[in-house]
Amino acid sequence: MPTVAPVDLDDHCLAVTFLEEVPVFALASGLVVRLDHGTHRHELHDGLLAATRSWDGQSLISGGEDGKVVQLRADGTEVELRGPGRKWVSAVASGPQGAVAFSEGRTVTVLLADKTERTFEEARTVEGLAFAPKGLRIAMARYNGVSLAFVNGNAPALDFEWKGAHNQVTFSPDGRFLVTAMQENALHGWKLDGKPGGEQRHMRMTGYPAKVKSLSWSNKGKWLASSGAPSAIVWPFSGKDGPMGKAPLELGQRADTMVTCVACHPVEDMVAIGFGDGMVLAVRIADSKEALLRRPGKGAVTSMAWNKPGRLLAFGTQAGDCGVVDIAG
Repeated sequence: MPTVAPVDLDDHCLAVTFLEEVPVFALASGLVVRLDHGTHRHELHDGLLAATRSWDGQSLISGGEDGKVVQLRADGTEVELRGPGRKWVSAVASGPQGAVAFSEGRTVTVLLADKTERTFEEARTVEGLAFAPKGLRIAMARYNGVSLAFVNGNAPALDFEWKGAHNQVTFSPDGRFLVTAMQENALHGWKLDGKPGGEQRHMRMTGYPAKVKSLSWSNKGKWLASSGAPSAIVWPFSGKDGPMGKAPLELGQRADTMVTCVACHPVEDMVAIGFGDGMVLAVRIADSKEALLRRPGKGAVTSMAWNKPGRLLAFGTQAGDCGVVDIAG
């Protein structure tokens, strides 16, 4: 049976991750807690809005209501990448070669490792950011679609249009697909053919009873797991056309509560599924075999992350009922 080390933080947990082998919990108040031979507390923001692990896995990048963008390293070192500003930093992303992006309203700023900056202006508020897995390209989710811009050079941004509000964006690990979560209960995707101005193939992924707030790619990108239903909805992306014309898998179905968070295992084709009542299941994609990782607790599961070997799973809930599960017991 897996063992759970509980961490009671009494505040909405927005993001969890591992920096090297150190579990880190980022709370809505702006407090970030590291569990590294004891509990270490970092007051990074006056109101945290977004946090993500860096591309190299060595630090946490966060943005907040105070306009600051901060890097917290695995050893606890805090680096202010951008000081307080007048606007909220509502989305952050980490990319290859040490690049960091953040959005405030309609403006996106990309900070490069050599300290140079690039800014991009959109017509509408940018809700989500993601870097492409290859090449320095940034995707910016907004109302009516996504803009895809090259960070270096002056090539014009590519527009991927689809009516409605897009509030999250993610690339498949092989860079062939771009997927957004929408304000309505749906995902939308585009197949990227790699040619500037090339044909855009749309992928509509609908039928969710609730808004999709959590997305996670399987380790080789064959599957995209999502929340927003009484089971984890897992779309197949192994074929050349992704999920077009294919039904998703429904894993970990429960009758009385919704899936609120998903996190695919870093090595196996397996997904951790967090529910509105705090329960966490691990489910194998191949045969839907389930293992209970955590019994129901306080608050909906809002974030989960595996360590690199995939033995430890950190989780956080809306009520601050956090912890680390050792699946080996």
